[in-house]
Amino acid sequence: MKKILFITGTRADYGKIKSLIKVVENHKDFEAYIYVSGMHLIEKFGDTYREVLKDHYKNVYVDFAQVNCGAMSYDFGNVVCNLTGYVSHIRPDLIVVHGDRIDALAGAIVGALNNIKVAHIEGGEISGTIDESIRHAITKFAHIHMVCNESARQRLIQLGETSKNIYIIGSPDIDVMLSDKLPSLPEAKDRYDIPFDTFALFMYHPVTTEFDSLPEKIAEVVTALIDSGRDYIVVYPNNDKGSEIILGEYNRLKGNPHFKIFPSLRFEYFLSFLKNAEFIIGNSSAGIRESGVYGIPAIDIGSRQTGRYRLEDTNIQHTDEEGAGILKAIGNIGRYRRKTMDYGQGDSTRRFFEILDSSNVWELEIQKKFVDMHATI
Repeated sequence: MKKILFITGTRADYGKIKSLIKVVENHKDFEAYIYVSGMHLIEKFGDTYREVLKDHYKNVYVDFAQVNCGAMSYDFGNVVCNLTGYVSHIRPDLIVVHGDRIDALAGAIVGALNNIKVAHIEGGEISGTIDESIRHAITKFAHIHMVCNESARQRLIQLGETSKNIYIIGSPDIDVMLSDKLPSLPEAKDRYDIPFDTFALFMYHPVTTEFDSLPEKIAEVVTALIDSGRDYIVVYPNNDKGSEIILGEYNRLKGNPHFKIFPSLRFEYFLSFLKNAEFIIGNSSAGIRESGVYGIPAIDIGSRQTGRYRLEDTNIQHTDEEGAGILKAIGNIGRYRRKTMDYGQGDSTRRFFEILDSSNVWELEIQKKFVDMHATI
């Protein structure tokens, strides 16, 4: 049996890779291991490691020894040290990482430095802020690339990756989004005590490279939401530098009947809310990717998602962190109910497993080579 180690550091990446973990867990030729790290372990953000444990995998390691001090470089080093010990113990045949967080970067580096193959889900995308640099760095350590679309594939080729090791599988969370097993809206509202008949979702994360201007920007955004007079389900930001500033501003929303605030929402329930929302607003990738699958209007605020979409014929409006622009965009949401399927068709799990079940992955050389643009490999 080949051992496949999945790294999860946030509520978001776990929701995306859950279906991949389960297909490995349930196959006789593979053994799934899950290393739970990072934001999952922070009480303030919901102790979301519990969501992983609820799925009852055979081999889950929650790294309670980890220290999360809020300095990304320190936390990254801590993950590398702890993960190295775990990897040396279980000796996986493949490490699977997702996206652009420091836990994924740690997984890619630990794998590469220990001659363990690394598969990267959703490489080749433009993330904005420091996340984009992390995503592309992971690419250079990974051996197998499972991307969402042709644009991402071309970026990896531009980064010097071997085209035969790049596979288009789409975004795995679309499999979950299109399934018939999501909780109903009444079930979701009952679980989270949501009193609203209609509502929008709000998620706003720090832009680490714009830390100095964050207090003014989030204050402007919160004021605009209050002034809109609409009802909102608010989800905490990620734990990047600046999250405390955002959470401090959310104190203004406490006691306001138009807002329900949560450290985290279980992924399937979040999708039920998204599917039935009037719109989603903020700077989360959910407004760029997932909202289009359901045709829900999205308002993208600020620079965090710059370059990830074209405004023509999409469900997305863009505005800066400026009250008048935000309120204008909210007033225009009725014109932006459009479906887009740019990140997959809902068959990512099948495509992922077909790759694992082929000989190509297991026979490729561990030594990577840079491919010049003019070369054909």
